[in-house]
Amino acid sequence: MPAISFQSVSKSFPTHRSATGAPLLALDRVSLDIARGEFFGLLGPNGAGKTTLISILAGLTRATQGTARVMGHDVQTNFAAARRALGVVPQELVFDPFFNVREALVFQSGYFGVRHNDAWIDELLHELGLTDKANANMRALSGGMKRRVLVALALVHKPPVIVLDEPTAGVDVELRQTLWAFIAKLNKEGHTVLLTTHYLEEAQALCGRIAMLKNGRVVALDSTSALLSAASGSVLRCSVEGELPPDLRALARVTGRVVQLPARNAAAVEHHLMLLRQAGLAVEDIEIRRPDLEDVFLQVMHRAAADEERAA
Repeated sequence: MPAISFQSVSKSFPTHRSATGAPLLALDRVSLDIARGEFFGLLGPNGAGKTTLISILAGLTRATQGTARVMGHDVQTNFAAARRALGVVPQELVFDPFFNVREALVFQSGYFGVRHNDAWIDELLHELGLTDKANANMRALSGGMKRRVLVALALVHKPPVIVLDEPTAGVDVELRQTLWAFIAKLNKEGHTVLLTTHYLEEAQALCGRIAMLKNGRVVALDSTSALLSAASGSVLRCSVEGELPPDLRALARVTGRVVQLPARNAAAVEHHLMLLRQAGLAVEDIEIRRPDLEDVFLQVMHRAAADEERAA
């Protein structure tokens, strides 16, 4: 029995319409299983349906069709059991402003019928660097500290399944390292982890298997190593001053002066360099590397977009 199971899950919003006038379809027959003990990544651009899928799993919204289960419990017909098995760290900083950190954790424990778990609360506070904030009011915490408390709240009832929805968005490096060390420890102890993130280097380092969504559909689903192995060619990475020519601009990943271009072979590398020289651009720090998960992600999204255009 998988830890998480989605079977033909679709979600439409009748009050929102697509360009054709049909109800907006946020999810389109999504099916995937996540095994117990997996560290699973759910990736996709904004609006792909990731948060909608998590909301269905957490019982916050109802699927138009299909079923979702947590540890075998249907999230609609057996909501209480499904919710007890699940700990969700949401994107938004949602907290009760009337309690300090420890009080918030005690009250959250009570929602799940858990009592006398002071030792576990102390461990959460320690592992997440919150021990010195235990008696601080939630309103007095920084954004990063509030994010840590959200993680603690999701884990206070020791759920076997942990869902992290953009947990490191806008947080500092220290919190990322603290969080991932703790989550990796829980995963090794048998907890199942479902992660959504826009930091693809995190997904590559942490996730054993990955699903990619686009426009509510699963467009890739495989092990991280298989996705990386299937990536075509290499990547030309260099530093460039000035604006790229149009032919390269459409292909490039640009971060400041750093330009990264897909290159299937040596001839493609030379062609890219020729276009840069013809544009009068000075090229420095040339490097050829294997594709990373971000390159794979872009290839999958471009391929999915092309398939959608052909289907239309």
